[in-house]
Amino acid sequence: MAIISNTVGYLDGDVFLEAFFAFDDAISGQRPAVLINHTWAGRDEFVVEKAKKLAALGYVGFAVDMYGKGILGSDAEACAALMQPFMADRQLLKKRMQAALSAVKLMPWVDDRQIAAIGFCFGGLCSLDLARAGADLKGVVSFHGLLGAPDNVDTLPISAKILALHGHDDPMVPVEQVVAFEQEMTKAGADWQLHTFGNTQHAFTNPLANSPDFGTVYQPDADKRSWKLMENFLAEIFKPS
Repeated sequence: MAIISNTVGYLDGDVFLEAFFAFDDAISGQRPAVLINHTWAGRDEFVVEKAKKLAALGYVGFAVDMYGKGILGSDAEACAALMQPFMADRQLLKKRMQAALSAVKLMPWVDDRQIAAIGFCFGGLCSLDLARAGADLKGVVSFHGLLGAPDNVDTLPISAKILALHGHDDPMVPVEQVVAFEQEMTKAGADWQLHTFGNTQHAFTNPLANSPDFGTVYQPDADKRSWKLMENFLAEIFKPS
């Protein structure tokens, strides 16, 4: 096994974006790809490492850039400012995500019929919105993602399978939002699953999360269990075509 990694530039209109990708060059031919959507902080080392882990599983890991080359939030205020335009305009978010999907399909190692998307926090919402837009995806995984549906974008029938991994004590995703998500997914005809981890708050996969007052706390058991659930989900959706 030799994990090869690099960055690749792509455009959304006149915005230059830079994704990080990784793959195992011991595998010959094309293989499934997994888009990895970052938290509100931007395309940082957290998602870079996830891309490498997915490459080790036999996929092309493609860490999406939502903000622009080199743009990262330095603190909570800066991160919120970067995320807010996309939360306020989910059409903008959908367009940015579709640019990433187009970019990954052009990569020579990628089977463009076998693509999934995962995401963390804000990135979970990005992945779900791509499925809501009717994108040709095999599946989507949201890790402690925001689950609220867009109010300025019509949700189309969802063909992608959906796996939402949620912390029961996540203050950013109240019970009402969870119930609304379940109803939305059912109405859209999706094959959906929701796994809830008890005694677990927001950002439970991030070892650096340690702000109980803010509601972001690392939970190692939920981290390991959620990744294993994702592995099983990807193995299911990427059956040979």
